[in-house]
Amino acid sequence: MTASVTDRFLRYVVIDTQSDAKSQTQPSTEKQKNLGRLLVEELLEIGVSDAHLDEHGYVYATIPSNTAKNNVPVICFCAHMDTAPDFSGTNVKPHIVRSYQGGDIKLPGDSNQVIRVAEHPVLKDLIGHDIVTSDGTTLLGADDKAGLAEIMTAAEVLINNPDIKHGTIRILFTTDEEIGRGVDKVDLGKLGADFGYTLDGETAGTIEDETFSADGVEIQIKGVAIHPGFAYGKMENAIKIAGAIIDKLPMDLAPETTKGRQGFIHPVGVSGVMEKATLSFIIRDFTEEGLKSKEALLESITQETMKRYPGSSYTFTVKEQYRNMKVVLDQHPQIVDYAVEAISRAGMTPVRGSIRGGTDGSRLSFMGLPCANLFAGGHAFHSPLEFVSSQDMDSAVKTIVELAKLWEERA
Repeated sequence: MTASVTDRFLRYVVIDTQSDAKSQTQPSTEKQKNLGRLLVEELLEIGVSDAHLDEHGYVYATIPSNTAKNNVPVICFCAHMDTAPDFSGTNVKPHIVRSYQGGDIKLPGDSNQVIRVAEHPVLKDLIGHDIVTSDGTTLLGADDKAGLAEIMTAAEVLINNPDIKHGTIRILFTTDEEIGRGVDKVDLGKLGADFGYTLDGETAGTIEDETFSADGVEIQIKGVAIHPGFAYGKMENAIKIAGAIIDKLPMDLAPETTKGRQGFIHPVGVSGVMEKATLSFIIRDFTEEGLKSKEALLESITQETMKRYPGSSYTFTVKEQYRNMKVVLDQHPQIVDYAVEAISRAGMTPVRGSIRGGTDGSRLSFMGLPCANLFAGGHAFHSPLEFVSSQDMDSAVKTIVELAKLWEERA
């Protein structure tokens, strides 16, 4: 299966599908539909007769049940088509290191871009693998085109091998996951699934049932504007107020100083003029309590800062983004239990993990489709150092097939 999944992956990564947070459309970029159309074409070719692209850029498809059992839950496999806006995804030139023998990997398009073993120790586990990278001038797009290729390949395996018994399998490919809108327009009634799995994780063998809980915070500051020649004792510069708030943020609650189950307060945008300024933050924690305490801390910092500027005012707006999917998944333990067994059957040691981030599955879980996250095999996402092993993608294909079998066996 390696050639098949890798060939698919190489076809997909050269199609530019970056999403754009500034756009108000769905999908945020029309070019995401270019990949969607190709995926539909390929699904139809392998015999998935209802595959189609909707107006929002989503791909829906069904692999019909081939079992006599009528009580097998409908399982959805999901991946996203867009790539992150963090680094260029235009004119991707994939590069394959065949039978990797260890050591740092210097990328051919930019000699300054080196995938170092010291920074990516997982490379020690990939000796003998075929490793796909970009040329170093763009990201690769393994996040999440590896997931797309794996689901597509597994679909072909299931269709071509009717002796593998399974219930109804639903396929969902989404747009705009990287900008937090991946499931905004998903029609769960149309999807008709009971449980799901996103293929959007990293290291082979990993099953993730926990994400951050996430909020966004926007602080609007209204200062006191006046001609600088007459400003003594009167001016309150909104830009300086914004800077003072940022300066008071605790150093030990930043993304760069936290790991594991630690959350953070992270400024992601600042704009302004003397009269008004806007600060944008993302707040992350694994618990609702931790999230609220960080928001309270940020507002306290803002209030303390504003005391120095009696003529100025502010607004503090919190917007919910997503919540820890573990709350939902704990009510359906078989989702993770079956994944653990499927990974074992596919020849790997299962590892349960938590995501310092979110997936489409986070929001799908709270929308009514409990959804865990499986590995797709990629590493160093959102950067020109992104890479993925062909053999790990192959293992993901086997895991999907084993999951389809397990849900049928246990029904």
